[in-house]
Amino acid sequence: MKQISVVALATLGLVLSPTLAAAQSVNITRSILPTLPYTLIFPEPMVASGGGEDPVTINHPAAPLQCDMRVVPAEDTGWTAEGALGALDDGAVAASWSDIMPGFAMGSKGTTPYQDATALIYDGNSPESSMGMPLTVVHTETVANGRGYTLDCYYATDQAEQARPIVDFIIANFATRSDAECCIGVEVVPEDEAPAAQ
Repeated sequence: MKQISVVALATLGLVLSPTLAAAQSVNITRSILPTLPYTLIFPEPMVASGGGEDPVTINHPAAPLQCDMRVVPAEDTGWTAEGALGALDDGAVAASWSDIMPGFAMGSKGTTPYQDATALIYDGNSPESSMGMPLTVVHTETVANGRGYTLDCYYATDQAEQARPIVDFIIANFATRSDAECCIGVEVVPEDEAPAAQ
């Protein structure tokens, strides 16, 4: 895992929530396997585990927020996010989440950009979950170079105002290649334009 320290907040303009703005650095996790390329960028204090042939999980140590990323072989060479959206079956999606999120209700759906690909995105929530609380999931998926990528982020539904901007940042900065750079949603102000310390 590579960690990038972002300059002090006095020289950093974040176009995200106050929760994310409190982070002074981001972590970058890249695959070292040429057959499973990806780049995951996420704010501190979230930490990553797994990787290689296993899913990568990033967790927030002090909040109910977790994202899981998987890479799998993809046989459908004609897959597109737009086509997947058109074929999405809300009932089948709800059934697929029912084990860990009983009473799953579909929310919004559409397409969204990763750094280098377009992904299918949908969200949904449940009044119950295997985590013992109402839970929201944001699911994204894409196919690139014969590989399928899924990125699922879960958070406590009552924490949506703080958690969703972080999830959106993670999704926008995800890449299906190992050489992606940081960061979409973050603007670094040149030092000579930075406000003076008080």
